[in-house]
Amino acid sequence: MIGWIVALVERRAQRRRADVAAALRAAGVGEVTIEGEAVRASGRGLMARWMREARLRDAGRGEA
Repeated sequence: MIGWIVALVERRAQRRRADVAAALRAAGVGEVTIEGEAVRASGRGLMARWMREARLRDAGRGEA
């Protein structure tokens, strides 16, 4: 019984990570990868841009 709930939660988390990665790419982030349970973003000046642009921060939160 619990197995289907676990599968549902895992699919939802996987879809969420894919949505976050897509939003980061759409915001122009240079390189975005999904590694296990983490979405990794890298690019020149990304930290400064992250602090400056609300759209990029929102993408990282899944709100884009």
